[in-house]
Amino acid sequence: MARKNLIVSARVLLVGGLLIWIWLGRGPTEAPGIHHVDADADTPPAAVARVDRHNLGSTLSLAGEFKPFQNVDVHAKVAGYIRQIYVDVGDRVKEGQTIAVLEVPELAAQLTGAEAAVRAAQEQVRKAQGDLQRAKSSHAAAHSAYTRLKQAADSRAGLVAQQEVDDSEAKDLETEGQTASAEAEIAAAKQQLEMAQANQKQYAAMAGYTRIVAPFAGVITNRYADTGALIAAGTSSSTQAIPVVRLAETSKLRLVLPVPESVAGQIHLGDPVKVRVQALDQEIEGRVSRFADSLDRQTRTMETEIDFDNRSGRLIPGMYTETRLSLREKKNALTIPLEAISRNGEEATVLAVNADNIVEERKVRLGLEDSTRVEVLSGLNEGERVIIGNRGEYHSGEKIKPKDVSSGAAKTGSER
Repeated sequence: MARKNLIVSARVLLVGGLLIWIWLGRGPTEAPGIHHVDADADTPPAAVARVDRHNLGSTLSLAGEFKPFQNVDVHAKVAGYIRQIYVDVGDRVKEGQTIAVLEVPELAAQLTGAEAAVRAAQEQVRKAQGDLQRAKSSHAAAHSAYTRLKQAADSRAGLVAQQEVDDSEAKDLETEGQTASAEAEIAAAKQQLEMAQANQKQYAAMAGYTRIVAPFAGVITNRYADTGALIAAGTSSSTQAIPVVRLAETSKLRLVLPVPESVAGQIHLGDPVKVRVQALDQEIEGRVSRFADSLDRQTRTMETEIDFDNRSGRLIPGMYTETRLSLREKKNALTIPLEAISRNGEEATVLAVNADNIVEERKVRLGLEDSTRVEVLSGLNEGERVIIGNRGEYHSGEKIKPKDVSSGAAKTGSER
């Protein structure tokens, strides 16, 4: 009986051990109703970039066109017929070179009359000078005679009749008055001469305007009149006076750029400029020469100009350009990609990732930025990581699985 119980106990133990072995030998996924959860499967991946140092340069791309340094319509000062015109479109002229000569007959007659008036006034001055000389001589003789009679009458009473003394004194006073009158006449004659000379100079100057000259060296870009055409004087805005030619200075050109209001305050004299001339497929360099320092009320832009030497003639006024204007530059600045920044008015935040891969939202103060990166003035340290791309997928305090893309392009949310 004892032997039978022993055998039964042994079988029970064997079956129990077998069941335990089978239970322990099943994998976790094979246990009914139990599923293993991988912790990493719930941790979202995120593209991150490190806070590191770069050279930043802020540039502005603008379209512009070349204009002549000076560009004027040359008008006639006086009205007249064109007797001869010496230039045509494309001709290069020097400063002071004669462009055209006008014929103004009435002006010539006026100048002749003014010259005759000057000669007449000069004769009047000479006549007045002669009259003055005679008056002075008569006064000197009368004064001497009166002086002698006066001395004789004073030396001995009754030697000279008092009537003679009085007559001599009257003669002296009369000649003195004649001298003063002659002096007044000569002053009036000189004034008339000055007036005649002024008129002569005026007509001579107007006659000089019949010769139209180039105010500066340049090229004739338009010719409005031909020989024999009647040209009105370009001195009144109420008349539609036709110019003779248009003259442009092309040895030096202006590149005019409309700088927007947002960056107008960053423009400085001497700022470097790189200009690509599309028509020539060339890039040239220049510097800011001047700017308006005032915004256009309609376009909200500030006109900025760059001068270019064009003595070679390779640039043509009107050529369009693509201009890159360097506004500011900073070496070895602490930067992050622009994709990491979230802006709300004046405030900016980033999602930083700490050493435990936990997301932290931080406020940052930003500085200079270019087309890809922005300077961090405070809020982050060099070497820290920030999330780039679709920030809305992540929240502060959340654990992530970072993927460093600092050396490559940032991934978008669909690419992660």
